[in-house]
Amino acid sequence: MCGPRTRRPFSCLEVVLIALLVLMTAVTVALLVLHFVAGESISSNGKLSSTGMSNKFQALFAKTALTLQTPILLVLVATNLFILIIDDDELPRTQKPTTGGSGNYLLGVGRADCTGPVAEIPLMGYANPDQVGGGLLTRLYSRAFIVAEPDDSRRVVFVSADIGMVSQRLRLEVLKELESKYGELYRRDNVILSGTHTHSGPAGYFQYTLFWITSKGLIKPNLNAIVKGIVKSIDIAHQNMKRGRLFLNRGTVENSQINRSPYSYLQNPAAERSRYSSNTDKEMVMLKMVDENGQDLGLISWFAVHPVSMNNTNHLVNSDNVGYASLLFELEKNGGTLPGEGSFVAAFASSNLGDVSPNTKGPFCINTGDSCDNPQSTCPIGGASTCMAMGPGTDMFDSTRIIAQNIYLKAKELQASAALELTGPLRSAHQWANMSDIQVQLNTTHTVKTCKPALGHSFAAGTIDGVGAFNFTQGIFPPGTVEGDPFWDGIRDQLLGQPSNETKACHEPKPILFSTGEMTWPHPWHPDIVDVQIATIGSLAIVAVPGEFTTMSGRRLREAVESEFGSHGAAGMNVVIAGLCNVYTHYITTYEEYQVQRYEAASTIYGPHTLSAYIQLYRGLARAIATNREQDLPSGPEPPLFNITSLTLVPTVIPDRAPGNKTFGDVLQEVGRQYRVGEVAEVTFVGANPRNSAENTTEHNFLTVERYTNISGSWNVVQNDASWDTRFYWTKGLLGQSNVTIEWHIPSDTEPGVYRIRYFGHYKRLLNTFYPFEGTSAVFEITNL
Repeated sequence: MCGPRTRRPFSCLEVVLIALLVLMTAVTVALLVLHFVAGESISSNGKLSSTGMSNKFQALFAKTALTLQTPILLVLVATNLFILIIDDDELPRTQKPTTGGSGNYLLGVGRADCTGPVAEIPLMGYANPDQVGGGLLTRLYSRAFIVAEPDDSRRVVFVSADIGMVSQRLRLEVLKELESKYGELYRRDNVILSGTHTHSGPAGYFQYTLFWITSKGLIKPNLNAIVKGIVKSIDIAHQNMKRGRLFLNRGTVENSQINRSPYSYLQNPAAERSRYSSNTDKEMVMLKMVDENGQDLGLISWFAVHPVSMNNTNHLVNSDNVGYASLLFELEKNGGTLPGEGSFVAAFASSNLGDVSPNTKGPFCINTGDSCDNPQSTCPIGGASTCMAMGPGTDMFDSTRIIAQNIYLKAKELQASAALELTGPLRSAHQWANMSDIQVQLNTTHTVKTCKPALGHSFAAGTIDGVGAFNFTQGIFPPGTVEGDPFWDGIRDQLLGQPSNETKACHEPKPILFSTGEMTWPHPWHPDIVDVQIATIGSLAIVAVPGEFTTMSGRRLREAVESEFGSHGAAGMNVVIAGLCNVYTHYITTYEEYQVQRYEAASTIYGPHTLSAYIQLYRGLARAIATNREQDLPSGPEPPLFNITSLTLVPTVIPDRAPGNKTFGDVLQEVGRQYRVGEVAEVTFVGANPRNSAENTTEHNFLTVERYTNISGSWNVVQNDASWDTRFYWTKGLLGQSNVTIEWHIPSDTEPGVYRIRYFGHYKRLLNTFYPFEGTSAVFEITNL
């Protein structure tokens, strides 16, 4: 072991050189200041512009600079070299100069599969009990990004996962896993978990009772798959930390969204609405990550749009429009790889998307074709259940592709032109808050409070993106009406109990359908304890919100947080809202939007002052960060982690059977002999339950499309089950029999040649034994003719 070193005094030569260094540095700085102050000024849009320095002054400046330039450079170089030679091992190892550039941060990116079971599991999002997984369109991924200060003293982790939303159970289990691996390095204050909000991912990862109703309980295989995928993505990012730089950019995305509750938006003050050109936030915020050599590492894009291009008739697990945008960007940057492979990671994360739809053709009556863009989204025939939004494509697959292309191309443009570099310290602040009982100080004389959770009647009506059931409609018109439906209220009172007078009064004018805050069997129906969190990276503030903020709610929150930072010496913060983080609490509307009780307001579960409460809480976090007092924040009441091992109505996987004279993987319907681009190659196999593979293997592919290479005499995989152009359908038969149909929608850039399709699965026998198998189609040719 080496003993402590004795610091020797500086020699005379060292003192002289250091003095010269200081002097020459001061002269250089003075000249540079003189040049930029006298010669240029910064315009309001951030671009440099000349101030019209006089020719005489320019000549004097140039002569002075040329006279001093050579000795300055010689002294600076000599002095720095000398100091490096005499004192190299005195420098902290993390601070030593690096070759090829410099990095302001340590950066790591990672991506991991979190798909889970793709069959027989309800899909999370539309709350439609008939929407059960029956195959796979694209795999689901967790994408992790770690930013650390150069000395590694502070870290921030942002995860965007292709799931409906992050549940409290999911977050608590991820944090537990991270603590067991890394101790206190990754904690509740510096780890943000965000869901993209795809409505086509498996459900069943919640611990609160309401979500069990359409999810068929707590489905451990899916919960475990998501936890494992998120942790693995963080592991990969952690293992690949390197010096790098961060750049921020913004831009407008057109033709990709509409406000699905415009009548609610119109309730906001006219003066406030006049400050904005649209009733949706069209701005995309993009964070670019590069290493110290300028090589791309990854990006995070925040943009407000619902991933509901795939509607509630879909049964294929997929990541919807934002997930496909991620695949497009990653495939371009990781050239020559398959989806899910390659080092570049692109996340298209959620923001304040509460009232924002990608179905840009707007709502139409599906039985007549007439518009149903009215305050209650109803049709003359069929009521609310026949009013649905469409577009922009010919079907849901085409619409998903169009929206994905739009946001991918805008992110690509922003990534290429990003120039605002982030520098400065990392900070993070987190609290738990009991959202059912927050006192909100609206002004010096007026105090209000939040409520126990409750859902209104319009919650059951659904939205134009996914309609509800029975005869429920959105909204209360004229505003102020508080009556519900006597028929449904009577059924509720008999089965679940009547809401208390206190809860009714607190939620007015919401007609309460489910008083979930007063329902506790077998576990509470909704969370009371909620995470609020902000992380800052230099001038970027990521506000992690536990739900779906509407457009105007998000604007008010961003403005409040930015103002709070500014009032404490941190002006000019770039505030971005990261949606569906850490715990799910449905929607958050403005007070004015709440009054007309469309779907989003009926789903604002903590009452009319929910937004004001969140603004108050997030202001507190921003103030703590700006004043370096995060450590003084009270942690708040810790959320519960219920002891639930498994509670599900999902059927048990029974042993698989092949039909007579057939075995698993045999072809039942063969491909054609020849195809052209744009056509669909299709093959059907004797299949087995896909849950066998999801629950008993890792890194599994259900299919590959392979091309024969004459030179090597081998088959090369060109597509897999994560590719947008492949579709994997599982059809359940009787007594354990099932079929698998694989489609390959042949893309326009496919090379002519000989191809085949392969299927991989596992069949189950008695005593829970599983056996792998595979099947292969006949070869077929793709031609240009």
